[in-house]
Amino acid sequence: MCRRFSLSAGLDEVSNRFGIQQVMYYYKSRYNISPTQTMPVIVQEQGERKLDEYRWGLVPYWGKDAVNADLITVDQNPTYRKAIETRRCIVPCNGLYYWRRVGKRSYAVRTVIGDHEMFGMAGLYETWRDARGTEMRTCTVLMTEANEVIREFDQRMPAILSEEDMGRWLDPEIKGRDALQPLLRTYSGTMRIYPVTPMVADDTHDHQQCIEEMDLKLAWVKNL
Repeated sequence: MCRRFSLSAGLDEVSNRFGIQQVMYYYKSRYNISPTQTMPVIVQEQGERKLDEYRWGLVPYWGKDAVNADLITVDQNPTYRKAIETRRCIVPCNGLYYWRRVGKRSYAVRTVIGDHEMFGMAGLYETWRDARGTEMRTCTVLMTEANEVIREFDQRMPAILSEEDMGRWLDPEIKGRDALQPLLRTYSGTMRIYPVTPMVADDTHDHQQCIEEMDLKLAWVKNL
């Protein structure tokens, strides 16, 4: 599962990379995003890409937070067929966090593409109001089969969209699992892994230190 990631980039960088035309909230760089926290999400409305903020974890229909989802599984759930057709989004990112285990010890690592390049993960979102009328906007990251790098940590990984596929994923005219499934390919490019501070396990630790490469001697955690 994808349980933690970063978007350590300025607003101009994000806007230029993803063709953002409207920013709907006060943006700031995020170094350690975890489930139930808010995160940046790109949606397309009336032909314009908007950067907004959604809570990570679809609720309440699945009975618990749906942080990650598989398109095939979601498509089998009638509740989410409309989301697949009309509520697709992109989650911008520039690093995924995992824990590398060696025997009974482990240490946190960050996985990046190229020179910490930004990439877009496929997602679905829901917007609803509770009994008090308070709006809740939630999102989940779609998964696909892991590549050789991520397979060390998990059998699934986020579906990283190519430049062309990002446009198709947001296109409301493209519908149906047969048309969408091919967009969720396993990423085949080069990825780099390096150790980072064990403080990424702390949901409140959202600082530059999270993305800095760490001396492996200092990164170990016993019996995690």
